[in-house]
Amino acid sequence: MTVMLQRQLNEDEKQRFLQSTARCWATGMEIPEDQPLHFDHIHAFARGGASELDNIAPMCGDCNRQKGTLSLENFRVKLRLQKFFRGGDTLTLGDLLRHMKEQGDIVGFGSAIEIHEEDGAVIVKSITIPSSMTFTPAPQPAGKYFYATFPVTMIDSDDDRDKNIGLQPRYLIFDKVFELFRHFQRHPVLQPSIGRIVGNRIRLFDGQHKIAGLLWCGRRDFECKIYVNPEIRLLNQTNISAHDKFAQTRFFSSIMVLKLGSQFGADFEEYKTLDDGTAKSEAGFMKWLERKEGDGIARGDLNKRFRSYSTTLSLRTRKIVSASLFPPATRSTDEKPITMDQFE
Repeated sequence: MTVMLQRQLNEDEKQRFLQSTARCWATGMEIPEDQPLHFDHIHAFARGGASELDNIAPMCGDCNRQKGTLSLENFRVKLRLQKFFRGGDTLTLGDLLRHMKEQGDIVGFGSAIEIHEEDGAVIVKSITIPSSMTFTPAPQPAGKYFYATFPVTMIDSDDDRDKNIGLQPRYLIFDKVFELFRHFQRHPVLQPSIGRIVGNRIRLFDGQHKIAGLLWCGRRDFECKIYVNPEIRLLNQTNISAHDKFAQTRFFSSIMVLKLGSQFGADFEEYKTLDDGTAKSEAGFMKWLERKEGDGIARGDLNKRFRSYSTTLSLRTRKIVSASLFPPATRSTDEKPITMDQFE
């Protein structure tokens, strides 16, 4: 078996690895004799991971090639997600919860609750929580709702089942779940997931990708907005409209350039003032930013910020072309003929 090392180990360290059964750290499978044995950092060296034995793991050649720039931990999650998505093309949060329970990642989900109103408050009881939870509901045309943080044991997906029409409008997408998993390692959740009480269960119909990403991050409690005895027809129509004609509007490209450029510029100024004894360069800055951001942001996104910063700097200081010539949308017009893509 050929041994390939990303960084040099001494002879004693090599022997300690080779005396044990060589299993791929990513898959847990034994590495065949006809495959090269690779070693890699569990936490990437480029992102500050130490070159020590407890941060180095054996991998088969195939996995090491597929891993790319991901950390080993994130690559393992990616492999597990791929295994889940091989189960079909119409998978929802409910399918993921069942899968994670079967794999032993969670103890359960969708437990029965007891809910009633008392003196204007909503009281929720469940065998999975130590005491009852009390919330003050707010009125809305579709019905009353309240905000709460529920453990995974109390939530489920609002799919078609038990002779009920579910409000879940779409299926899980692999790329979206994995990118949200990476994003939530460092960034907060801005909005809660939305659901309703169906019988004696809490079922979610909006924000399933958020919860899926958080589940793979290890989160087991989720912020939710829950409707009580809603007008189902009205709520369903509203949900469809929210995912269709009222879907979140994207930023205009020119505004995105300014926002990303400003953020990147502040990071660049911080890097230039570092007194770490190294010569400052654009390549050094990108490596520094990767370590600062951690594994929650892809290198391509960092490159996009760099381009935005350069574009903004050109517009503001060199005055290569007047910013008034740029339209707010992505297409040029007769009055403002230059798009950001053309300028770049």
